[in-house]
Amino acid sequence: MTATLAGLERVYLARARELAERGRCSTSPNPPVGAVIVRGTTTLGEGFHRMRGAPHAEAEALRDAAERGVDVRGATLYVTLEPCDHTGLTPPCSQAVIAAGLARVVVGTPDPNPRTAARGLARLRDAGIAVDVVDDERSRRLIAEFAVSSSRTRPYLRLKMASSLDGCIAPRRGVPYWLTGEEARAYVRELRARHDAVLVGAGTVRVDDPRLTVRPLSARRKPYRRVVACEGAAVSTQRAVFAAAHGYDATIVLAPAGLRARFAELEAVADVMYVGAEDAVQLDLTAALERLRAYDVATILCEGGPTLAGRLLALGLVDRFDWLLAPAFLQNVNAVPVFGDGAGEARLRYDRIDVLGRDVLVSGVPLGEQQCSAA
Repeated sequence: MTATLAGLERVYLARARELAERGRCSTSPNPPVGAVIVRGTTTLGEGFHRMRGAPHAEAEALRDAAERGVDVRGATLYVTLEPCDHTGLTPPCSQAVIAAGLARVVVGTPDPNPRTAARGLARLRDAGIAVDVVDDERSRRLIAEFAVSSSRTRPYLRLKMASSLDGCIAPRRGVPYWLTGEEARAYVRELRARHDAVLVGAGTVRVDDPRLTVRPLSARRKPYRRVVACEGAAVSTQRAVFAAAHGYDATIVLAPAGLRARFAELEAVADVMYVGAEDAVQLDLTAALERLRAYDVATILCEGGPTLAGRLLALGLVDRFDWLLAPAFLQNVNAVPVFGDGAGEARLRYDRIDVLGRDVLVSGVPLGEQQCSAA
């Protein structure tokens, strides 16, 4: 049964969500979480999970209250995610809450991890603490990536595409072409910073020659990985994505095992991961994404191009999409469509439409997928 909040209680949970956002780029594979301790109308302590291995939000809020010299016994804790009840890199938050003498805990959303779900809630209730679970949509969105990566064998994948109003990405093949404005490009850089890796197809590397860097890199607490999905023609080792860069690990190349000879040259400049049977010439994207977990990749932003994006959608591997629409019609028989052959049919549900400078962002989730999705 879920609880309904009123008045100031909504304000305190909103503050917890605001705190959680501060850890957005640094907590993976853990989710961003925020917490606020309140007595009456007085905030006693605040905290958020800063990075993997660091104290969780509840412990940070208790530490903040201790530094203020206040007694939290009998107070209420507002936290965006169910307190954990297991020992990992940090002690169980449920035990810390019980030991602190808190009387009530308001939880934004339950733990989606099937291995640990509801254990924290049960522990708190067994200790006599009143627990209200709000099942707040915005709290669920905070942990969308974690909800996927903790319950599946592959990383969470967000697809970003940009097109003209008539559904094209360039006036002709083989030519780099900027469609979107600076505000949209800044949004994409922000998305990169929120994910563990950025994924593109070999065609994008050949045509656009992107570096796929993230700014500011200092906001991250774990290596940011650049990933190229390869099949078909060979890719030059001189492409910018393979250049050594301070603060970056080697680019990861995903290639079919049957094309080892074709992509062997890339082994000098990248970590090449061969996927599938020894005679495979098409990349098994499902298996490739699962293999990326070995690189501590829990979340991926895919930036296309058309063939890769279409296949990911057709295979049901997209958890969220961002479509940037530029105010232009390319109206050219040679124009490149936003999706390549084999994309199939995909039905989507929009949950966000924004204007970014001169462009429009349409964001949402594929229908049939889980509906807790990051904004």
